[in-house]
Amino acid sequence: MGEQPIFSTRAHVFQIDPCTKKNWVPTSKHAVTVSYFYDNTRNVYRIISLDGSKAIINSTISPNMTFTKTSQKFGQWADSRANTVYGLGFSSESSLAKFAEKFAEFKEAARLAKEKSQEKMELSSSPSQESAPGDLLSPMTPESINGTDDERVPPATPQHAEPRAEPSHNALPFSHSSSNINKHWEAELAALKGNNAKLTTALLESTANVKQWKQQLVAYQEEAKWLHKRVTEMECVSGQTTVIKSQKTELHQTIEELESALRAKEEELEILKEEVQSANEFHPQKDSLTRKLQDTESMNQALEARLSDLEQRLQSNQQEREAFRKSLRSLLELLDGKLFELTELRDALGKLIESS
Repeated sequence: MGEQPIFSTRAHVFQIDPCTKKNWVPTSKHAVTVSYFYDNTRNVYRIISLDGSKAIINSTISPNMTFTKTSQKFGQWADSRANTVYGLGFSSESSLAKFAEKFAEFKEAARLAKEKSQEKMELSSSPSQESAPGDLLSPMTPESINGTDDERVPPATPQHAEPRAEPSHNALPFSHSSSNINKHWEAELAALKGNNAKLTTALLESTANVKQWKQQLVAYQEEAKWLHKRVTEMECVSGQTTVIKSQKTELHQTIEELESALRAKEEELEILKEEVQSANEFHPQKDSLTRKLQDTESMNQALEARLSDLEQRLQSNQQEREAFRKSLRSLLELLDGKLFELTELRDALGKLIESS
């Protein structure tokens, strides 16, 4: 029957920025259909999404993939074959939970399919090794052991074969290939251990940075409360409520931007923790972590610049309030003079009436 859809949902699709490996780049302007497909001829599960006629997701599910929930309505997974990270934003938490449940289910099904395929391959290779001496057997390459590039599986432990009287010379290429594969996986394991140590160091540094950002946010919130109080006082004293309200709105927006920046940093910290936990499944790059740290430093500088801008705005508001108070004082003095003149005029009129 070929490839058929087995589950569909709607979500906003994102991909990680290939340059920064940090920022999300939207690949659809609106929510699109994201579907799981199953190919019964190859026992392959895929995630496919189309925006019009353009395929924005074409990811084959493999046993080493992991779907991670980074917030209540957002999840992501890494596809090493496509060399990217996909992100999905859902309209509800239940939709995200259903998609994650299906991901785990099809991932397990893909793992079982890989094991069955490998068992069939081992069974088919065993009779060929016991063929007649006159038959020539082609040596097995690493590709024939691990599958194709699209469906590569880890090498399984070979089953114990029945003892034979005389080993065949045709089995030598297979043994040599298996030795090379074992060396390759040992090198991969050593590299993963090194990457795990680097990720742990980066996670500790990011945790310290987040603590510092939280302290800065508390200071910003206290300063915002003080600014709110001052703005309220100025609204009570002056009649220029429109200008003050617009400034108050700008201050609220600035505070919300700072809070959203902190939330984004906390989500990044959670992502780093999950990358450390799944270090044996993913192969993060050192350059990517370095760029993330550089971006974090630049974001910290941006926050300091915003703080300076807030201080300048506060100073300008104080100057405007002082100028308004001076104008009020001059107006009161003018009113006092007018009242004094009116009092003298009243007294003069009273005397004139009495004299007449």
